[in-house]
Amino acid sequence: MTSDPVGEVKAWLEENWDPELTVRAWWERLGMAGWSAPTFPVEWFGKGLSNAENAEVQRTIQEFGALGPPGGLGLLLAGPTILAHGTDEQKRHHVSDIVCGRVGWCQLFSEPVAGSDLAGLQTRAVRDGDEWIVNGQKVWTSSAHIADLGMLVARTNVDVPKHKGLTYFLVDMHQPGIEVRPLRELTGRALFNEVFLTDVRVSNDAILGGLDNGWAVTNSTLMFERAGLGAGSANAADSAAVPGTVAGHLDKRAGDFVRNRGASSSFSVSADLMIKVARRYGKAADPVVRQGIARLHSEHEIGRYMALRHKALRAAGQDLPGAGNMAKLKMSEMFRLAREVGMGLLGARGMLHDYDESEAVDDADAQDRAVTNLALWSPGPSIYGGTDQVQRNILGERVLGLPREPSDDRTLPFKELRKNA
Repeated sequence: MTSDPVGEVKAWLEENWDPELTVRAWWERLGMAGWSAPTFPVEWFGKGLSNAENAEVQRTIQEFGALGPPGGLGLLLAGPTILAHGTDEQKRHHVSDIVCGRVGWCQLFSEPVAGSDLAGLQTRAVRDGDEWIVNGQKVWTSSAHIADLGMLVARTNVDVPKHKGLTYFLVDMHQPGIEVRPLRELTGRALFNEVFLTDVRVSNDAILGGLDNGWAVTNSTLMFERAGLGAGSANAADSAAVPGTVAGHLDKRAGDFVRNRGASSSFSVSADLMIKVARRYGKAADPVVRQGIARLHSEHEIGRYMALRHKALRAAGQDLPGAGNMAKLKMSEMFRLAREVGMGLLGARGMLHDYDESEAVDDADAQDRAVTNLALWSPGPSIYGGTDQVQRNILGERVLGLPREPSDDRTLPFKELRKNA
């Protein structure tokens, strides 16, 4: 672990950043040096940093003008889950590919009748020798259209209660039987997808965390998702270049994917962006605008300090129960606040929307597009990664010890439970 990660990464970038490298070569250099995934353990291509420290590192890389690490669900979810539950062989096989962006990942969890009730999923996996045959449907699957591998949760036992009969697989997305259908959003993008699985085959050694132990592994993934997307995080889901073999970015020039410094991603809530827009529209002295931006900055700092507190507690052998859930709730609130501040700044301009931020004619246009994209994206954080209501239920029942709603889903076998149509 480094005592001055920002200073260290600056010095490293001075020596190593080369915009003429391919994305593949640059991510290889970044990943092997530990700067793609600084929160990973040192022995697995990381630096052992906290989420808050990682956020500072990634901000430093962006301000330096270098291409950041491979985004997507590999670094955010697959890597941490494999490190937590995988065998040494699974770690050796997958982690270096993740930190170097060689493969893209997706998360095959939610189903049409099992969204908030994830443990009620009905996709089945049936044993066939050394393989499993999977049939079912997933929905709201981020990045399935550009994924090489998927984190798949399927039901392998219907004779036990629903939480006990699930298994977590690492599945090849390029095989026959997998059909991906995009779902268009308000923003004009299609980041989410429906995925249909018909007689898909997964090898037995692709099980992560043990047979019928998928709920424990799934909860780890959800914990990493909430912490990674929550307030104070580095937002690893975002990247200018796309990891993996499908998008075709790996062999292109790394310098061509460096973000316009005047722009901001719709995945990130930035008080700095709002300050720039406020100054440009002559609203920086407006007390209402100033209050909104100050609150946005304060909420971000509270999230960052909570992440640092959580790290200090864990280093002392303690924990902060519900930290990821609280961070996720705070991020939802920040997106709603950013939408109100941003639309107030743009005024009538906020009724226009240009879908492609890459076609911005200058920094001002890029900033306005980023603000409108953020506003259209803002309902998402309160839904994906577990809705705000799910987070509050978890905090109430598991952290505060409030009574659970009456249910027999933890005692009856899954096959005997009543199910949604």
